[in-house]
Amino acid sequence: MAAGFARRLGGVNTQIYSGGSEPRETINPIAVEAMNEVDIDISTFQPQKFTMEMLNMVDVVVTMGCGDACPYIPGKKYIDWPLDDPAGQSIESVRLIRDQIMNNVVQLLADYS
Repeated sequence: MAAGFARRLGGVNTQIYSGGSEPRETINPIAVEAMNEVDIDISTFQPQKFTMEMLNMVDVVVTMGCGDACPYIPGKKYIDWPLDDPAGQSIESVRLIRDQIMNNVVQLLADYS
């Protein structure tokens, strides 16, 4: 969801890479539904594991509560967003998570633009 918002709001000069420490095989259909409600289609996104190559290409690494599995590269700016995992949540709960993510992305983009 964060990548969807960042791609929509970030502009042409913002490069977005998305990866997880333990990605699922498919994207959460409830997350897809919640994002469709705000006219962002993430249905074609494919969950992927982050790579060192991916991490080396970014200035800011945003994590979402991955704990010890979070990547670390000296010199990178790290931000952790402690959010509930939308997996297994109702659409109402995922909407709240979506809105938190949107607010975080808006603030992040404002801080780095």
